[in-house]
Amino acid sequence: MLSESELLYALALQRVPNLGDTSAKKLLRTFGSSEAIFKSKREALLKIEGIGPHRLKGLQSSKLLHAAEREIKYLQRNRIQAFYFLDSEYPENLRHCPDGPLLLFSKGTIQWNTSRILSIVGTRQATQHGKEFCQHLIEALSPLQPIIVSGFAYGIDIIAHRAAMDAGLQTVACLAHGFEQWYPKPHQKYVTPLCENGGFLTEFWSDAPFERTNFLRRNRIIAGISEATIVIESAEKGGSLVTADIAHSYGRELFAVPGRVNDSQSVGCHQLIKRQYAHMLTQPADVPYVLQWDVQRTAPKQHQTSLFVSLTADEETIYSFLSASGRLPLDEIALGCKVATSKTATLLLQLELKGKVRPLPGKCYEAC
Repeated sequence: MLSESELLYALALQRVPNLGDTSAKKLLRTFGSSEAIFKSKREALLKIEGIGPHRLKGLQSSKLLHAAEREIKYLQRNRIQAFYFLDSEYPENLRHCPDGPLLLFSKGTIQWNTSRILSIVGTRQATQHGKEFCQHLIEALSPLQPIIVSGFAYGIDIIAHRAAMDAGLQTVACLAHGFEQWYPKPHQKYVTPLCENGGFLTEFWSDAPFERTNFLRRNRIIAGISEATIVIESAEKGGSLVTADIAHSYGRELFAVPGRVNDSQSVGCHQLIKRQYAHMLTQPADVPYVLQWDVQRTAPKQHQTSLFVSLTADEETIYSFLSASGRLPLDEIALGCKVATSKTATLLLQLELKGKVRPLPGKCYEAC
């Protein structure tokens, strides 16, 4: 945790005009701390590449420290936590992004105690198919306890947050403004439950106004904080594709959900798949398979050793069919059991977690 003195200078450094996160980190590598930067002599600062007279003026301004003092009082008054990128509590995935925020501000009860963090993004004009796929996906992955990250916007974003809360998962909303406002306003009703089941992140000070240019900065946090980004629906252009491009530039895994070839809200996903940027996501089990999550190790020990695991009626239908039929692909299992493919994929993952089926190459399954 930062001391109040360290936080003061870190806030001031973040506020220097035209000094981005990459340049700020370069200064920190040279001088060792934010306080040392502000107390360094003019000659030493000018030796750093990219530090011209304009940036130097900001680094020597007492107004920044006074503004930082006011912001600290706001953070304390509103129980908002600050994460410095050198702190152990700073989200690990984001730490490895060269342009990751110098400081993050958090409101809520977020516990970064898992490496399984998934960002889910998509269009604001979600179709019924997109909504249902998002809900099924999160429900099926819930035994793996991932943190679900999104942007608190209309459409797929808020559907993902709500589905995560319904599944008992932590969910984190990344904002493009400070905590003095909430956008969009109709989503303000979700603030309290979301804080109780995760929380909010932003790099913007409390008085930062809502500006559309902030969304690009917000999107890099969504892309950088997670192990993988999932695009559920996207038109030909949009913020989801921007987030996907950033995730790709960070070397993170990408998933895209395909739709019908003439569906305008699937064009962006099809582009990602055709460019081989993203894995095609057709069933929940694709996610742990690609990310190489150890599903069996995640399952409770009694599920691995007990011969009498409790199954729901739907799970029993799938398991009995597989036991009698042997190795089968997903589509044939769904057809044979007369269950929708999306629901079959969810049930198969639940059975896998219970140690009753195992996935095989070619998206096939067999009973254990």
